[in-house]
Amino acid sequence: MPLELELCPGRWVGGQHPCFIIAEIGQNHQGDLDVAKRMIRMAKMAVEFLHELNVPFFKVGSGDTNNFPYLEKTAKKGRPMVISSGMQSMDTMKQVYQIVKPLNPNFCFLQCTSAYPLQPEDVNLRVISEYQKLFPDIPIGYSGHETGIAISVAAVALGAKVLERHITLDKTWKGSDHSASLEPGELAELVRSVRLVERALGSPTKQLLPCEMACNEKLGKSVVAKVKIPEGTILTMDMLTVKVGEPKGYPPEDIFNLVGKKVLVTVEEDDTIMEELVDNHGKKIKS
Repeated sequence: MPLELELCPGRWVGGQHPCFIIAEIGQNHQGDLDVAKRMIRMAKMAVEFLHELNVPFFKVGSGDTNNFPYLEKTAKKGRPMVISSGMQSMDTMKQVYQIVKPLNPNFCFLQCTSAYPLQPEDVNLRVISEYQKLFPDIPIGYSGHETGIAISVAAVALGAKVLERHITLDKTWKGSDHSASLEPGELAELVRSVRLVERALGSPTKQLLPCEMACNEKLGKSVVAKVKIPEGTILTMDMLTVKVGEPKGYPPEDIFNLVGKKVLVTVEEDDTIMEELVDNHGKKIKS
């Protein structure tokens, strides 16, 4: 189970917790304070970020990830860390892990490719799975610079526990980051889609679900007699077949277990093989 960490007060990341979605302003405020405030309201982010002591976690941008003295200093602050990995190699990320882990266990890595906008073939979502294997005790996330939301949603399906996307009020504004950012409607759709996918991921346990019962009653098959089987006959495969039968009897997956057993009464052709018709107390009789 990946490490769970409290990234913000009351908001845990990792394990079975919902993906933590970060709407990053970056430089898309165009240097305009009013625009910056509007974007903060849009993303519903705290305005206390200017007060360093109240910052709930530190974000290490890709450009500083291989700045090891900076990493050490940041890790020693003791606050949770979100570390992007754009422009870095796997060997560098292993070094980052070795530096940060002893100083501060509460951190996560984000798969990231530093290009704006990012082309799909350069996203490399499979790095998320590789990070999960190499660093199983920290949450893994994704920082996306692509257009649209589909790739980001796919990252969550692959197990990303933190998702970061840049936001803008207008993609047509000057600057390469705007075209790779999400406008308000797209951000809202991203959140809805991520939550939908999280619901769809469900459980790894494969079983017949209550919602399938109606379909199973209508389409579920049973083992039936392929021919008339006289009382006392030892069952062989050529006597049995699988059909939709009423009432329900042995499920198809039990057909091989019936071979070699004795029927206690005569079974007519196409009749369902019911449990009470078969001697289940004795061992199989080899023909």
